[in-house]
Amino acid sequence: MQKIKSLKVMFLTAVFVMAMSAVAFAGPQDFVLVNNTGFPIYVVNVSAASSNSWEEDILGSQILANGESLKVNFNVGNTQMWDIQAVFEDGSSLAWYGIDLLSTYQVTLNNDGTATLQ
Repeated sequence: MQKIKSLKVMFLTAVFVMAMSAVAFAGPQDFVLVNNTGFPIYVVNVSAASSNSWEEDILGSQILANGESLKVNFNVGNTQMWDIQAVFEDGSSLAWYGIDLLSTYQVTLNNDGTATLQ
């Protein structure tokens, strides 16, 4: 009976540790990106505002349709200000500059070139 109780405690401890490690790997800049541009987005680049170039496409082979959202996860220290670029099917793009991702959990890219931050 004591052995079963010990196994239960070990199991619950392992579950707790796994749950806490998932939280520990969440970056402070993680956010939800919402496409409200009216068009599908084929490329999304997120770069530190201090960078002179765009980082790699975070969509990969995915397309972010109008009205869809995407959870963006990354852990890059405490960089606060970020720029986001969306590229559309015809190669045109829109960029949003100086977004404070440390105090934002959702970024909605709007069709008028603005971004709504929550």
